[in-house]
Amino acid sequence: MNQDREIVAEKMLRLLQRLYVESDGLAESDGDLQLWYNRGYANGMIRALRDLGFGVQISKTVDADSDERIVGQEFLPWGKAYLHGFEMGEKETREVL
Repeated sequence: MNQDREIVAEKMLRLLQRLYVESDGLAESDGDLQLWYNRGYANGMIRALRDLGFGVQISKTVDADSDERIVGQEFLPWGKAYLHGFEMGEKETREVL
């Protein structure tokens, strides 16, 4: 991998970690949709980073959520916020790397 890509990936991993800390302990009934968006964004980043070969670094950074984090809640406000965040996190991570 190229060195610039590694540097960018490290910065993204720090962002990922920060988003996980900010949204830690999030419960389904929590009304802060921004936190749900952020958690989804972080998990979208994880999917893209894993696909791009950074799985080992992720496992050293966060204890990633299950892929089933919001199963059955997709049409509730927090589920929609999470899914939109996930979509954007994955898309933007791929664009940056």
